[in-house]
Amino acid sequence: MGIADDAVQIRAQGWRTLAALHGLIETALEKALQSGHDLSVVEFTVLDALSRQDGWHMRMQQLARAAALSGSATTRLVTRLEDRGLLTRILCQEDRRGIYTELTDAGRELLDAARPTHDEVLGSALAEAEQMPELAPLVSALHRLPAPAAEVPQRARASA
Repeated sequence: MGIADDAVQIRAQGWRTLAALHGLIETALEKALQSGHDLSVVEFTVLDALSRQDGWHMRMQQLARAAALSGSATTRLVTRLEDRGLLTRILCQEDRRGIYTELTDAGRELLDAARPTHDEVLGSALAEAEQMPELAPLVSALHRLPAPAAEVPQRARASA
């Protein structure tokens, strides 16, 4: 096996390790969020992404990227969340083809109720993974990531 083959194997092993950690965390989060708040992980992710907009709304394409979904899957998810009254769609005034998505008060309340569950389960899952020799180095790397930049002050809500 040559050096190039070794590099491929290292990347593949890294990917498998990352996928294993992701699977462990996602399974724990899915179970807790579904049973405690009637939310899937991806629904939580969408509500969380919208909550971080500081009063602004997101285009559907931005939301798709934030949730790692295709455009059609994002549309279906947004429709489900809109039917539950957790978010709303707004037509862009400048470009009628553009659609924004915004968190409703009910969506914010559900997110606020679910966030402690999410954070606790995430911490527990990472602690569990840290005890597994094959996942411990990746968890350690996550702990070394820099803290996020300070929150941007609340912006005025854009008129819809």
